[in-house]
This record gives sequence, C-alpha cells and structure tokens, in this order.
Amino acid sequence: MSVLETLLAIARTGAISVPTVASSAVGSLSLEKCDERLAWWSRTLLDDAKATLEVSGRENVPEGEPLVIMSNHRSYYDIPTVFCAVPGRIRMVAKKELFLVPVFGRAMLAAGFIRIDREKRESAMQSLHKSEELLKQGMRVWIAPEGTRSVTGELGPFKSGGFHLALDAGVRILPIALTGTEKILPADELTVHRGAHVKAQILPPIDAPSYGQARRKELTEAVRLSIARALGQA
Repeated sequence: MSVLETLLAIARTGAISVPTVASSAVGSLSLEKCDERLAWWSRTLLDDAKATLEVSGRENVPEGEPLVIMSNHRSYYDIPTVFCAVPGRIRMVAKKELFLVPVFGRAMLAAGFIRIDREKRESAMQSLHKSEELLKQGMRVWIAPEGTRSVTGELGPFKSGGFHLALDAGVRILPIALTGTEKILPADELTVHRGAHVKAQILPPIDAPSYGQARRKELTEAVRLSIARALGQA
C-alpha cells in the first residue's frame, strides 16, 4: 500500500476539478471538455495505482443508445473503472456526501453529475428527474443500486430509484459486474494499494420498458440476478 498513491490520486482529482470549476464560473465549460478530463482522470488513476483493467462484453454496449448503467459497488475506484470500461458520454448519480468535498463537489455539479439525498424522498425524486433529462439528451447515467459500498464483496439489496428512472425514461439497463476495485481502495480504508487486477464484465442490456412499472420488482430481480451470476453469487 502507498500513502503516496493516495496523495497522488487526490492531486489528480484536483487537477481536473480546479479548471472545471473555473471554466464553469466564466461560462466556458463544455461537455466535450468534461468528457476529456474524465477520461484522462480515469485512465490516470488506474495507471498510477499500477492496476490492470480487463474488460469483457463491450459488444453488449449498443452504439449511440442512452442507457441506465448499473453495477455492484465495492470501492470509490469503481468510478474510474466504469468510465474506462464503457464507451460514450456518462454521468453519475452520486450520494450527496461526495458533493461536500471542497472543489471536487463543485466540479461534479458543473460537469453534470447528479446529487442524490437518499434520506429525503422529494429531493431524491428531483434528482431522478434531472437524470431523466440527461438520458433524453443521449447521455448514459450510471447508478450503483446498492447505494453504498460493500465491505465484504457480497452483493447487497438493490434500491428502487434507478429502476424508476429507467422505466420513466423508457431506456434499457446495462448491468456491469465489477471485481478487483476493492483491492485498490477497500470500502473501509483510505490508502491506495498497488498492482490490483480489475475486471469489468459488461452484461447484455435488460429491456426495462418491456417490464413496465407493474413489474418493477421483477425488473429489479432480473438486473440483480444478472450481476450476481457474473460475480458467482447467484
């Protein structure tokens, strides 16, 4: 493990956050520039941690189609992993606490990330409506349906918000199974570990609209089962 790598990751985050906030303040920030910075940040964080990334199933990503991306959640390094693994413009629905981080939180808002307060239903619903607008613009929205990082690696229960989003927006769900990110930065640690092998298994899309709101629980189970099987936890 390396405290130096942790400090480097913080510095890398600052390197994209500061200019993003500054550009936003003067009205010169573009989606393309945000995409460019996010791609650089994601690759660099994994490279700095000497992590290798194995991606399978990219053929399951339909070109040009807005999607709700759902993955299991083991580490903050799930974020750069998903951004590296999945092509297309992606924005994330993230818990409100991340947006409290100085500069980084403001940069996330400026880049189009969606803040969600899971303790306040009305606020959470407003966040999902904002996410729906992103999908209408052709973006891909990533959400971790467990809602929090797993300390044990076991897949937790799924919250309903992302499924309401997919159904309301009429888009498909792209499940992803992540392993190895917890070896870089475990959920209960703050120190980055080097040399992890990370896998991102992109699974076949699941057609949320074909389920409809009446079968939302079946849709939830279908997505969870898809990820659980890929993790060997079915």
